[in-house]
Amino acid sequence: MLISDATISRLRIFNQHIGPPTFDRPHEVVSHMGYIQAQDYLGSLWAVGLRMKVASESIIEQALADRSIVRTWPARNTLHYVAAEDVRWMLDLLAPHAMQQRLGRYRQLELEPKTFHLSGRLLLNSLKSNGQLTRSDCYQVLEHGGISTAGQRGIHILQHLALEKLICFGPRQGKQQTFVLFDDWVPETKPKTREEALSELTLRFFSSHGPATVKDFAWWTGLTTADAKVGLENVSSALVEERLDDKVYWMPPSNRTSQITPMHTVLLPPFDEYLVGYADRSAVLDPKHILSTNAGGGMLSAVIVIDGKVAGTWKRTLKKNSVEITPSWFTPPTEEETRSFSVAAQRYATFIGLPAFVN
Repeated sequence: MLISDATISRLRIFNQHIGPPTFDRPHEVVSHMGYIQAQDYLGSLWAVGLRMKVASESIIEQALADRSIVRTWPARNTLHYVAAEDVRWMLDLLAPHAMQQRLGRYRQLELEPKTFHLSGRLLLNSLKSNGQLTRSDCYQVLEHGGISTAGQRGIHILQHLALEKLICFGPRQGKQQTFVLFDDWVPETKPKTREEALSELTLRFFSSHGPATVKDFAWWTGLTTADAKVGLENVSSALVEERLDDKVYWMPPSNRTSQITPMHTVLLPPFDEYLVGYADRSAVLDPKHILSTNAGGGMLSAVIVIDGKVAGTWKRTLKKNSVEITPSWFTPPTEEETRSFSVAAQRYATFIGLPAFVN
């Protein structure tokens, strides 16, 4: 195969099951992807839904309530969805390095091991009695127990206890996210050795995100480059290697771009894996438009993707009986692109159960 930026973008669209979407269940999407970034809750529902043949917000939320997918902090100190049967071994693999990376911040916030230990005891006892707690409830429990949650101490305590497999996110309570006891929520599974876990996660990443580089994989997991290289060595025989300039890309062997419809347009949510899953996004996003999609502060915009390339950003405005969807194009769209955008906007509106009004 003669690889190019255009080929890379089309293969990623195909391997991420964005075009065409082929999955029937949320669990299938999340399992295939390894995990899906989920810090923007409503956007993350669409990140799963857009990869399904038929989906709605309620279907994704039901999968969370049914515990087939779990929301927690497995990688890069960031919230993700993980298939329930994968949560334990992924945390065993990724959490030690994540906690090591946080030590400097813990010192700044005066969070010591004894602080986490006492916090865990307090929340364990409260969750045993109450079943689930909102974030504000958790903070109240900690404050009443003499643990300050001021500044960012509270969220760092919750993240740390999630990495230790004490808590994870449970069902929503109205519009409020809740926390539950990890062992009550996540099924017991057969543990993996570190080598088995690293190999499995490596294969999941390159199968779903390929073509991608070792640097991309290290970014996605938060692991060291050395670990990323070991993982790739373990599974390289199941992958295909391609080179472009001085970069080496890895991908699954059964790639077919013929199934990607020309001018296929999709509206991706903020932090979608199609962008956030890679250290180098230049194959799908022209570097001159980076600031248009990432204005700083850790926020990535929702983007318009046409035939694998980021063509602009979009935003939604909820009205009483409709959703207003407004594009912001990098360059003036053609009539065909405008029509394609309207179709993609309607698909998103159907997902959230409202008719679309396109500006």
